[in-house]
Amino acid sequence: MPGVLQVVNGRENLMDRRFVTVLGVSLVFALVVSSIFYQMTARAGAPSKAPEQAELKDVVVAAKPLTVGGTIKPGDVKIVKVTATQFPRGAFSKVEEVMDRPLTSNILLDEPIQEGRLAARGSGLGIAPIIPVGMRAVTVRVTEVVGVAGFVLPGMRVDILLTGKPPESVDAVTTTVLQNITVLSAGQTYQPDAKGQAINASTVTLLVSPDQAETLTLASQEGRIQLVLRNGSDHNIEKTPGREVRELFGARRSVARNRQSRGPAREGDDSEAPARVPRPRPNVVAAALAPSPAPAAPPPPPPPPDEIISFRGTVRTVEAVSPRKN
Repeated sequence: MPGVLQVVNGRENLMDRRFVTVLGVSLVFALVVSSIFYQMTARAGAPSKAPEQAELKDVVVAAKPLTVGGTIKPGDVKIVKVTATQFPRGAFSKVEEVMDRPLTSNILLDEPIQEGRLAARGSGLGIAPIIPVGMRAVTVRVTEVVGVAGFVLPGMRVDILLTGKPPESVDAVTTTVLQNITVLSAGQTYQPDAKGQAINASTVTLLVSPDQAETLTLASQEGRIQLVLRNGSDHNIEKTPGREVRELFGARRSVARNRQSRGPAREGDDSEAPARVPRPRPNVVAAALAPSPAPAAPPPPPPPPDEIISFRGTVRTVEAVSPRKN
């Protein structure tokens, strides 16, 4: 009996030690988790540090809406404070830097004045500051019929058609003289209105190169021009031959117009000449123009004779067989 009691007591002591060990590990783990949770809660609830004072800079903004074509006066702009990170690229910090500079686009109220919206000081008033360097502005007169239904917007792209009579020609011709031309202004308007409505104007100013300015001026003097509206994203230059009045009624194109559309005429090329059939004189002309008889075709060669090929060992023999007579 004493031995049995000792075994039972030993087992109880072993179970007690295991229980104490598990309990201790659980307590340590609970303390660690509680500590981490407490630290996270403390950081979340702690008041954030006061932000450092951001650096402020002066920026010139519009004191009222400004329209293209005018110049900036002292009452048109003002100074406001913005942070260094919010300072617009190309903006100004001093009013003196923008005084008396023409506007190339509209500027809204409190909008920063930027370099891209201004022209150089002394570049002129009205439409002159809008003209890029190396380009020209040519104004042409249009009517409700000749123009694009009398309506056009600045920024649109058009083709210029000319209708008139070329030298040494009795037939009127319509041809495209200029393509993909930008409309700079319609009448006195340099920008589309806020609602995007078309402008009924009697004159249209087009932005062209010096060579195109000569062509447009000559076209307006020598015939009647018409504007043809095109998609603003379409910059292709099409090669058109032009149209004559006679073509509208099914007649052939004149020789000069055909050669112009096909390029310089080559020597001996009379394919575009009008069909002129001379009236032949009897006998002599008819005999000269009569086709010569074709030479007789040679007789066909006789068919090859039939052959019988036989092999005897390595010896090959060929025997001709005459055709059977009917």
